[in-house]
Amino acid sequence: QVQLVESGGGLVRAGDSLKVSCAGSGRRYSMGWFRQAPGKEREFVAAISRDGTITSYEDSIKGRFAISRDNAKGTVSLQMNVLKPDDAAVYYCAAAALPFLTSTARDLSEYDYWGQGTQVTVSS
Repeated sequence: QVQLVESGGGLVRAGDSLKVSCAGSGRRYSMGWFRQAPGKEREFVAAISRDGTITSYEDSIKGRFAISRDNAKGTVSLQMNVLKPDDAAVYYCAAAALPFLTSTARDLSEYDYWGQGTQVTVSS
């Protein structure tokens, strides 16, 4: 059983930066970040392969967000820059048992474990 715990959410202003982190990732899983705003479906944000060499991003956050992982510490992070009000959501990290070291996943159904989420609020 994998337990994922997110941290680092908070209230920021538009244009600010924020870093959210997730503990409990381990080396065995590809990791992803998703977000869910009120009244909307949970959506893909970013993913990183088990070895950290391959990343994938949703188009609207490309160039603003960066996913990274530290396998020695068992953490995965999402650095969010130039935040916009549309980025406000609960951010979830998730772990996927994918077959290859360099695999990433963008679909919710491919993920096996989820954290409880951390709230990110962006004021305009």
